[in-house]
Amino acid sequence: MSGTLKKRWISLYVENQVGVLSKISGLFSGKCYNLESLTVGTTEDPTISRMTIETKSDEETFEQIKKQLNRMVEVIKVIDFTELSVCMKEILYVKVMRCKREDKEEIYQIAQAFDAKVIDYGKDSLLLEFVQTATKNDAVIKLMREEFQPIEVVRGGSVGIEAISMAER
Repeated sequence: MSGTLKKRWISLYVENQVGVLSKISGLFSGKCYNLESLTVGTTEDPTISRMTIETKSDEETFEQIKKQLNRMVEVIKVIDFTELSVCMKEILYVKVMRCKREDKEEIYQIAQAFDAKVIDYGKDSLLLEFVQTATKNDAVIKLMREEFQPIEVVRGGSVGIEAISMAER
């Protein structure tokens, strides 16, 4: 790879068929392109799925990825989100275990500051749900790791759609 590596996003409309996800992820692994994030779900048309892919690459490699995706029969449309105004969010779950009463109070304050939901709790643990940008989720994870141990983190990939007026990444 040559040039500067940067995060790039692609949205794909694909045929909702068995094996399409495997073919697309196989394209990335076969060419040694790294998938930072990949999410997929059915659209309003049950025969079509939409994928959101995040990768880190230089411009030349990214152009190659888009061309190769466009050549695939199952791919209906490729949209480069990298320079577009996009509304993009990801889901993050953080489970904090072995916490004391004062820890719980601090966790509730953090949840409020980041507009998170406490979705489950126990005598000595809390489970938080965040739906926000990947950058904000990175900040949450960093903060939680610094303040509480042990924690368990599960995050989904980003999903995005072209913005109508303003973008938030």
